[in-house]
Amino acid sequence: MKNSITKYLETNTHAATLAFFRLAFGFMMSLSLIRFLSYNWVEKFYIEPVFHFTYYGFEWVKPFGTPTYLLFVVAMLSSIALAVGYRYKVASTLFFLSFTYVELMDKTTYLNHYYFISVISFVLIFLPANAYFSVDAYRNPKIAFQKIPRWTTDILKLLLGIVYFYAGLAKINSDWLLKAMPLKIWLPTNHTLPIIGSFLNQNWVHFAFSWSGMIYDLSIPFLLLYKRTRTFAFILVVIFHVLTKILFPIGIFPYVMIVSSLLFFESDFHKKWLNYIAGLFHFSLNIFENGKEKVTEFTGLYKAKLAILACFLIFQLTFPFRYLLYPGELFWTEEGFRFSWRVMLMEKAGYTQFTVKDSKTKKQIKVNNGNFLTAFQEKQMSFQPDFILEYAHFLHDYYQKQGFNDPEVHVEGYVALNGRLSKLYIDQNINLAKENESFDHKTWILPFNDEIKGF
Repeated sequence: MKNSITKYLETNTHAATLAFFRLAFGFMMSLSLIRFLSYNWVEKFYIEPVFHFTYYGFEWVKPFGTPTYLLFVVAMLSSIALAVGYRYKVASTLFFLSFTYVELMDKTTYLNHYYFISVISFVLIFLPANAYFSVDAYRNPKIAFQKIPRWTTDILKLLLGIVYFYAGLAKINSDWLLKAMPLKIWLPTNHTLPIIGSFLNQNWVHFAFSWSGMIYDLSIPFLLLYKRTRTFAFILVVIFHVLTKILFPIGIFPYVMIVSSLLFFESDFHKKWLNYIAGLFHFSLNIFENGKEKVTEFTGLYKAKLAILACFLIFQLTFPFRYLLYPGELFWTEEGFRFSWRVMLMEKAGYTQFTVKDSKTKKQIKVNNGNFLTAFQEKQMSFQPDFILEYAHFLHDYYQKQGFNDPEVHVEGYVALNGRLSKLYIDQNINLAKENESFDHKTWILPFNDEIKGF
């Protein structure tokens, strides 16, 4: 077993594949950040709000006013440097840190593809992605290699496979497969689309999309791995993600997944594209074809790097299953929902009315959430328990400063999930100001009183 692992780690592959991915990933990230800035989303999501919802353990990560723009500039410049392979180690580290900081500033904007970008950019820090077709390799022949360890590309394929396969597992649930929820709610909203629009109101189409989406997610990593089905699989990838781009507002995620799936192709494919790009800039790809192979030396530093990545992979494989440690329905409590590749599985809507009461005088007021939250923040807060708790603590602190004695904070909240009637969500008798965030189960979430079978 040990010999097999060592032999695998010593196996090399052409460096063009990793260089192609570095180039594509870096430029997609820079375009994404330009898009974010052009829509004025920095102002809208991070500067205008008076309150930000933070992740447990990362409460210290906050926007810092107008200078927050500098963070985006750093992320954008480092993504460009990462793409061209200029001072790669510094660029990849800066991009990971700046992008992840942005991601952590307000969980209202949480998206699976932002998490995927952080995961990939973290791993890229440890890979020799500048060994070929990079400014670094051109300037310093000592770090230029035509062949690099195979695991450096396999690890990216594995991470991509986890995203797809786990997303497919999550779709094996009774709401998705037996009720076609939430697609039965979402698809008809696109009925005005040309050609396919009229079909999106039909029940059989909702079920066809649900079942084919589950089968696609579960099978696509294996179809991409197998050479004989790879081209067919890539066609499916393009069709699937173009369709999702048309039907749902999910930003650049479809493009990221389409380009990332090209990792599974042979290195000759990537060399052809790099050669084409080199031609556009009037230089020859042959300057990187030096015949050198990066020989694996199991130094202490190298072993430490492998150990870090191995732990990271184990974390990626197990962390999505942490929901099994909590009682209750996952879609209802959302305890263990994020960072687990559960993509577009719920249509959830909520209503919250907070009451703040002076514990001494018993004076109480009804809170207008619009005084403290943006419409988007209020919408996200209304059906997510950790948001509700954090906002309750904010209200406690705010009204204490306004002269309330040890304010009590109660909420009347109703939530509707996947087409079900709206139900009372939070125990109104609980003073949320006395409840603290933790990894423990939130006992003040009222029972779902229904069952969604599956993963």
